Amino acid sequence: MLIQLKRALFLCMAASLFIYSGSGLQTVHASSVVHETRSQSDKGDLKENKAAPVDAKPVDLSELRRKYSETFKFRGPEVKQIALTFDDGPDPRFTPQILDVLHRKGIKATFFVVGVRAKKFPKLMQRIHQEGHLIGNHSFSHPNFRKRSVKQFQTEILRTEKIIQNSVGYRPKLIRPPYGEIREEQVQWAKKNGYTLVNWNVDSQDWKGIDKNKVKSNVIDTAGPGSIILQHSGGGVGSNLNGTIQALPEIIDTLQAQGYHFVDLAELLQTTKYR
Repeated sequence: MLIQLKRALFLCMAASLFIYSGSGLQTVHASSVVHETRSQSDKGDLKENKAAPVDAKPVDLSELRRKYSETFKFRGPEVKQIALTFDDGPDPRFTPQILDVLHRKGIKATFFVVGVRAKKFPKLMQRIHQEGHLIGNHSFSHPNFRKRSVKQFQTEILRTEKIIQNSVGYRPKLIRPPYGEIREEQVQWAKKNGYTLVNWNVDSQDWKGIDKNKVKSNVIDTAGPGSIILQHSGGGVGSNLNGTIQALPEIIDTLQAQGYHFVDLAELLQTTKYR
């Protein structure tokens, strides 16, 4: 009887341990899944993170500029020429006003357009082109390319390129990555396919909604021979580019009085406008 009682007690304890272990493993596994899901949602889309893993030691912009100096430009040669560039258009709120100023002053500029807006406002695209301005590719949806794969970069560029070609009849050679950010593999793809990447060396900071005087000082105080000036001709909901529109005539007058000539980027960089 004692032996049977011990055997029954042993079996009971074993079953209890099995049940506890099973539930314990299940609990740990469930919390791991919740933690992983939260981590991935904090970082963004899961598929995008898998497609574009973060480099252990990403190459910074200065190194990319040095390694790919023929493909990745931040300024032009040391001559008395300056290029005005306008990102994020076309935008019916701001682009026409900027075009009006440029027309009155007889100045040619470069517009880096976003594909989703270029598709929505083809007449503005045609006006930019017809008034003699250069059009560049600023991606389709304005992502940060440092967080995208080469394939995603390629898709954004080629999709916008097709829209631009349908609007104005050519495929632009110049690309400006949104936020000025890009990965080395993307630079390599651009080089292989005959593109030129263009950032800037003078930032108006107009996207902050600053006033005319601040925009003007940001540009005038920094501009020099071969400068590429960053401004905007479009923005998100609630954006305010009145500072750029109001400052633009005075920026042009001041720099012309200093002996500078305004040219588009193809002329400044001595390259072609399209591929």
